[in-house]
Amino acid sequence: EMEVMIMDNCIFCKIASHQIPGKILYEDDVCMAFLDLSQTTNGHTLVIPKKHYQHVLDVDQETLGHMMSVVQRVACQIEEKMNTKGFNIVSNMNEVAGQSVHHFHIHIIPRYQTDDPFHIQYTDRSGDVDLETIYQQIID
Repeated sequence: EMEVMIMDNCIFCKIASHQIPGKILYEDDVCMAFLDLSQTTNGHTLVIPKKHYQHVLDVDQETLGHMMSVVQRVACQIEEKMNTKGFNIVSNMNEVAGQSVHHFHIHIIPRYQTDDPFHIQYTDRSGDVDLETIYQQIID
């Protein structure tokens, strides 16, 4: 089986290989960080591996660990320059979770106030589920 390095029709592969331009904040041999065109909040950045992986479960441990260190480094830079109050660090996997580009990426979403135009809502279902049953299903 051939290992896919770059996919022809992948927008992130094209940014990673400089076939199309991006506002690049960080780059090394393994990964790249660039401003997301949508700018959900000011400074919204994506960190991607240069090699094509579908999603988080496909990425090797070394690359994933390195990417998280880059997320931290870039977030520190954004915090310093943009005076952020916090961040959401997010990766969506598959359409059901909102993944629209199928090249693994980690969002760095700067937060400035609680009513920023970005929301993750956690629902308390503790009264409706049996935690022990879920636990056993996962560990068995």
